[in-house]
Amino acid sequence: MVTIRPFAALRPKPELAARICELPYDVMSSDEARHIAAGNPLSFLHVSKPEIDLPPSTDAYAPDVYAKGKENFQRLIAEGALRQDAQPCLYLYRQVMGRHSQTGVVAAASCEDYLKGRIKKHELTRPDKEDDRVRHIEALESQTGPVFLVYRANSAIDEIVAKEMAEPPDVDFTASDGVRHTSWRIQPGLASGRNLAGLSLAELFAQLPALYIADGHHRCAAAARIYQARKAEGCLDPLVPEESAFFLSVIFPHNQVQILPYNRVLKDLNGLSPKQLIGKLAEVFIIQPPAAGNQPSAASPARKHELGLYLDGKWHALRFYPRFTATDDAIERLDVTLLQKHSLEPIFGISDPRTSKRVNFVGGIRGTAELERLVASGEYAGAFSLFPTSIEDLMAVADAGGIMPPKSTWFEPKLRDAMFCHTI
Repeated sequence: MVTIRPFAALRPKPELAARICELPYDVMSSDEARHIAAGNPLSFLHVSKPEIDLPPSTDAYAPDVYAKGKENFQRLIAEGALRQDAQPCLYLYRQVMGRHSQTGVVAAASCEDYLKGRIKKHELTRPDKEDDRVRHIEALESQTGPVFLVYRANSAIDEIVAKEMAEPPDVDFTASDGVRHTSWRIQPGLASGRNLAGLSLAELFAQLPALYIADGHHRCAAAARIYQARKAEGCLDPLVPEESAFFLSVIFPHNQVQILPYNRVLKDLNGLSPKQLIGKLAEVFIIQPPAAGNQPSAASPARKHELGLYLDGKWHALRFYPRFTATDDAIERLDVTLLQKHSLEPIFGISDPRTSKRVNFVGGIRGTAELERLVASGEYAGAFSLFPTSIEDLMAVADAGGIMPPKSTWFEPKLRDAMFCHTI
């Protein structure tokens, strides 16, 4: 069983939400954040990436940065741009991106569930990034960026979500990137947040065996570290669960989330000519030569175990030979694993994609045109486009206790910081 609980969220004043709420801190550089927030003192980037308000030479991990973030956060609260609800509630958060729509339950999830494996991870975390989030949360005494969790779709939960969404929303705006963000507060009360059988969302989630981290491994790990530290110091009353024992989360049904591919670009061909490279790849893939007119379908694989290769200004359609894909191992059958094991390492000489400077990763939100641009610029010699990892494969890896290769998934749309903040 998993535990979720309501919390008194700190939320944006509805008419200011579009100016306050921003993309997560980790999908942009400091320079990009500085440009986005220019002329907008309400932008939450002044809180999530506060180095933008300090000299450009400032170390992003310096104490002054976290102090500045705290100062900017408190200013938004003092000015009434962010306001805290009077009592604990659960919330709903819907995102609409083009034809795609997803709605999640916003709740405080349990750090104990994470530590005991009931909230399952699929990625390794970096200590330096964990440290950064720990310092940021401690400085603000608040979790401002939610962890993106997934549950196996449940009709009883869907019933409650649909009923609550029939009510007028609290916040509803469309961001500059075209993504619409809408939120509802589930009013506390006997009839609210319950299905026809009278079960509450918390009771229904308690029946689930597990939740899965889709995005936000570092936020989750940081929250758990703070909780463990306070517990070890005797700061927590064992009879009264404190807010630091929980972390901010948005929990989506698995059949609503959207995963885009995480593509690869290569700095060089490891000393091979394009012709020699195709010859070596032909031992791993069934290769379809570029069609007349270089049909764009080769750029975007249509199914699992198919890839696109951009080389010499042309797209080639690749498909793994069946002997490489015939496995029941959840990790070994991932396309990102197969590409690394049978191509990037033996042919390109890239043994560790986490540390190699000869491979880079491009989120699918940028499209295959970005791969073509990078190669045409001369900065890269070739690119692989992949079919997206499925949420079912992600859950299978997590259920097996496995760790996916780096840069396996790119979830879109991204959850906006400051839609909800959880004070601890």
